Amino acid sequence: MPPNPNTVLLIAVLASFSTPFMLSSINVALPVMAPALGLDAMTMGWVSLSFLLSSAALLVPMGRAADVFGRKRVLTLGFALFTAASLFCGLAAAGWQLLAARVLQGMGSAMIFGTSTAILTAVFPPERRGKALGWVSASVYTGLSLGPPLGGFLAQSVSWRAIFLANVPLGLGVLWLIRARLAGAEWKGGENETFDLPGAALYAAALAALMYGLSAITAPPGILSAAAGAAALLLFLRRETRIANPILNAGLFLRNRVFAFSNLAAFLNYGASFAPGFLLSLYLQYKEGMSPRQAGLLLAFQPVFMVIFSPWAGRLSDRKDPGVIASAGMALTAAGIACFTVTGAGLPLWRIAAGLCVLGFGLALFAAPNTNAVMGSVEKRHYSVAAASLGTMRLTGQMFSMAVVMLLFSVFIGRVQLGPGAAEGLVSSMNAAIAVFTVLAAAGVLASLKRRR
Repeated sequence: MPPNPNTVLLIAVLASFSTPFMLSSINVALPVMAPALGLDAMTMGWVSLSFLLSSAALLVPMGRAADVFGRKRVLTLGFALFTAASLFCGLAAAGWQLLAARVLQGMGSAMIFGTSTAILTAVFPPERRGKALGWVSASVYTGLSLGPPLGGFLAQSVSWRAIFLANVPLGLGVLWLIRARLAGAEWKGGENETFDLPGAALYAAALAALMYGLSAITAPPGILSAAAGAAALLLFLRRETRIANPILNAGLFLRNRVFAFSNLAAFLNYGASFAPGFLLSLYLQYKEGMSPRQAGLLLAFQPVFMVIFSPWAGRLSDRKDPGVIASAGMALTAAGIACFTVTGAGLPLWRIAAGLCVLGFGLALFAAPNTNAVMGSVEKRHYSVAAASLGTMRLTGQMFSMAVVMLLFSVFIGRVQLGPGAAEGLVSSMNAAIAVFTVLAAAGVLASLKRRR
C-alpha cells in the first residue's frame, strides 16, 4: 500500500521548519552567545556561515546519492545526524566546539533538504504539487516567524543553548514518523546507476574553498582559496560532461531554460534577502538598544507575511504561470530591502516594519512558484538532484549574502567585539550591504523573466 501523501507532506513540513527556525533564532541570540563563548564580530558571522558552507557543499552530492541509493534512506540518516549535531551545539563550551557542531548540522541538513522535496514531488500529482509546496514554504516561514521572538525569549529568559536543544525532540519525532508511517516505502531515480564518489568529493571541496575564499577575500589566503575553488569547480564541470553517471547533469542547465534561470533567480533572491535580517538584528540591539526579545518581535513581521501568503502563492502557481508570480515577488523583494537604508535621520522603526512586510510578501510570491517551476521542468528520475540543485542555490545565495557582510565587516569594523563603540562601523557596513543586496534583487527580476522568453 503506497504511503499517504499527507504523511509525506507532514514530514516535509517538519523538515522544512527546523533549519529556518534555528537560523533566525541564532541571529537574535548572537549578542548573548558572543560574550559567553568569546566570539568577535567575524566569528559571529561564522556561526551561520559554517552551517551554510557544509550544507551547500554536500547538497548536490547527497541529492545524487538519494536518487541512487534511496531518498527515504538518505532522509533518515540526515535527520539522525542533524538531531545529534543539535545536541552537540547545545552542549558546546567553546567557540570552536560550536562551529564544529554547526558543520555537522549542515551535513545533516544537506541530506534532508533535497530528499524531502523530491519525495513530496513524487507522491503528489502535478495539479496538487504547487499547493503542497506552498505548505512547505509556509513551514519554512513559520520557522522564520517563530525564530526571532522565541529565540529572543529563550536567549534572554532561559539560555541560548535551548535554541539548539529544541531541535532534538523535533528530530526524534520526525524519525519516528519515518519509521512508523513510511515503513516499506522507498523512492529512487537511478536504479541501475552508480554514484561518482570522486566527483562528489571534488564538488564539495571546490564549493567549500570558493565560498570560504569569498568570505575572506580581503586577505591573501582568501584570494588563494577563492581562486583554487573556482579552478576546482571548472575541473568538476569538465569531469561531469565526460562520465556516464554524473553527480550533476550539466544538461539540465545547458538545455533546460526554465531550470537554469529558475535556479539563477533563486541564487539572487536568497543572496539578496538572507543577510538583511542578520544586520537588522545587530542594528536594533547595538544601535537602538533593544533587547533580543524586542528585536525578535519586530523582525517577525517578515516571516509572518510569508506564512500568510505562501500557501496562496503555491495554489496560484498551479493555475497561473509560476514565472510571472515569482518575478513579481522578486520586484517586491528589491523594494523591501531598499527600505533598510540608514539615512542621516536614522532608520525609523516604522520603515523597518514596512520594509519587512513588503519583503515578506515578495518572498512568499517567489519561493513556492519558483520551486514549482523547477520541479515541473525535469523528469522524475532527476527529482532529488533538481531539488538539491535548487537548495544549493538557496544556500550558496545565503552564504554569498553572509560573505558580503563579513567582507564589509572586515573593512569597516575589523576583528573587534561589537558594541556601542562600533555602532558607526556597523551602520556603514549595513548601508553598503543594503545597496549591494538591492542591486542583486533587481538582477533577480531579470533572471526570473528571462526563463519565459
